[in-house]
Amino acid sequence: MPVVDEPIRLDEAIIQDPHALYRKLREDGPVRPAIMPHGMRVWLVSGYAEAKALLADPRLSKDANRAQELFRDRITAAGGEPGPDPSGALLRFHMLNTDPPDHTRLRKLVNKAFTARTVARLRPRIEQITDDLLDAMAARGRVDLLDAFAYPLPITVICELLGIPESERGDFREWSNTLLNSGPQENFHDAARAMAAYLTALVEAKRAEPTQDLLSDLVHVSDEGDQLSHEELVAMAFLLLVAGHETTVNLIGNSVLALLRHPDQLAKLRADPSLLPGAVEEFLRFEGPINIATLRFTAEPVPIGDVEIPANEFVMISLVGANRDGDRFDEPDRLDVTRPAGGHLAFGHGIHYCVGAPLARLEAEVALGRLFERFPGIELDGDPGGLRWRESTLVHGLDALPVALR
Repeated sequence: MPVVDEPIRLDEAIIQDPHALYRKLREDGPVRPAIMPHGMRVWLVSGYAEAKALLADPRLSKDANRAQELFRDRITAAGGEPGPDPSGALLRFHMLNTDPPDHTRLRKLVNKAFTARTVARLRPRIEQITDDLLDAMAARGRVDLLDAFAYPLPITVICELLGIPESERGDFREWSNTLLNSGPQENFHDAARAMAAYLTALVEAKRAEPTQDLLSDLVHVSDEGDQLSHEELVAMAFLLLVAGHETTVNLIGNSVLALLRHPDQLAKLRADPSLLPGAVEEFLRFEGPINIATLRFTAEPVPIGDVEIPANEFVMISLVGANRDGDRFDEPDRLDVTRPAGGHLAFGHGIHYCVGAPLARLEAEVALGRLFERFPGIELDGDPGGLRWRESTLVHGLDALPVALR
């Protein structure tokens, strides 16, 4: 089996027009070496079958310590300086960056909080938050839907779940955007330090005076004699806070944009609101909130497709690319709210499947249903060609979504 050595050099197209890029890559070969926009050499996966297989392949590791060593070695070999790691384990060592048995232990401690049955109990509160936001939007007439609706809904829900006071939520969006977007390293380090310091203080406050919330439960939980260390608690709080709102922000924003660009599909939803749960699955497939899944590396050589990825190579699996693969989905570039639900990889696959998927689905269903019911004449405000996607290879979401409410 050949090892393909010549990497594809990627540019901003992977952010601003990923579908065209992945379509071409799938034609050339769904697993290929690539140079990412920030300069790191990786293996980029754009095919559905290959993505699904690799997402569940135990030969791909997410061990944070080893990944950090590999990353520093790559930077040094290229003549660069790795620089300091300002947050250390405090933000890095969460369950998305661990392998079994650590991953199994960490995930078991949070699974119960995000089951479909547990999340369903949150519906009345999610509906109330949604209606309050829509009331505020109606008074303005023209808004950036991300600022006015798609962001405050999930951040309010996850902060209430974690027990973060409303007065202390203002900096989270700025920190999160900085940590997930491409940008100057200095800004990244500043945001990481600020986030780590805040969450460290929050964990200690929950330890001293627990309240009725998920973070207090995690601080004091004991499962078969096991408790989270201080580092694990801070990292878990970081993961739940950031992943708990980023996915839903982009799911709501991308879904609204897709429907406004496809009025025939919006008309079908209006005519039959019972289509909405399945439509959410189609939005996740068509324009999902995550472009490339979080980092993995090969613990040994891994044959996949028509190539073999050597050991100690970073593997970037595109969920957006896989979900538009014509070998898996008929007419993959067509939005169809009546498409049979299921099969997409927007929430990943395997042991790292998104623990918050039931919550994201519920928030999107409530948000989209009530938004289009409240504003039947909603439309894009301004030049649609001016819309830009965030400078991130991880998240797939807009910088802004101006709309006129009617």
